[in-house]
Amino acid sequence: MEGTMIWFNPAKRHGFIQTDEGERLRIDVAGFAPGTLLGDRCRGTRVSFHRMPGEQDEARAVDVSLVPLLAPRRARLRGRP
Repeated sequence: MEGTMIWFNPAKRHGFIQTDEGERLRIDVAGFAPGTLLGDRCRGTRVSFHRMPGEQDEARAVDVSLVPLLAPRRARLRGRP
């Protein structure tokens, strides 16, 4: 699944993700993939993750990693070899 970070607070060690389907999922520090950890300025960051059912019907996001941004294609100069 993919979605967008709503917020993440490193001091509180949790935050929330908005899925592309509109569901809000909780994310804890332990839910990030190895080597992936977002700071407190992550609002709007695209992420991929797996949805895990949680306690008391609160689903969680696990194995969260950043979605790589594709660089825009550059225009080719015409008339140059």
